[in-house]
Amino acid sequence: MQKRLLFGIPLVLAALATGIWVAQARYAPKTPAASAVAALWQLRFPDVQGHEQPLSQWRGQVIVLNFWASWCAPCREEMPDFVVLREQFHAKGVEFVGIAIDRSANVEQFLQRVQVNYPILIGEGAAHSLSRRLGNPSGALPYTVVLDRDGHIVLRHLGRLPRARLEAALRQIGA
Repeated sequence: MQKRLLFGIPLVLAALATGIWVAQARYAPKTPAASAVAALWQLRFPDVQGHEQPLSQWRGQVIVLNFWASWCAPCREEMPDFVVLREQFHAKGVEFVGIAIDRSANVEQFLQRVQVNYPILIGEGAAHSLSRRLGNPSGALPYTVVLDRDGHIVLRHLGRLPRARLEAALRQIGA
């Protein structure tokens, strides 16, 4: 019995480690093609009022582009941090832009309950495709991409983005 345990525990640990490695390799954000980033500036999405907003209006700024949905718990959990960080960094040329992979009615209802101080755009299915082109192979949410003033991606993060990690990234690029 003890021999089985001695041999079984390392096997279980090896299987667990392999599973973690496979999951990270499969779902970790990938480096997007330069063409995907270039195409980003040509896109437009409606805001909550239905007005088309070109992403190019934020070109030249540091952009925290967050793909989210009203039904996504980790998305909702990170939003208060984004509100605080936007207040802190907006004067330094940083803009947060939320692109909802959700229906307009759901987003409107959500924003009646939750105060957000940054632009929210309605992307629905097109935004889901965009998040994949920007390095999110699984299409999971939330997904955040930080672009520097030159339009280069400096951070890609799948899942709830810790405030300290985002703040460190913004400081590192001089925001």
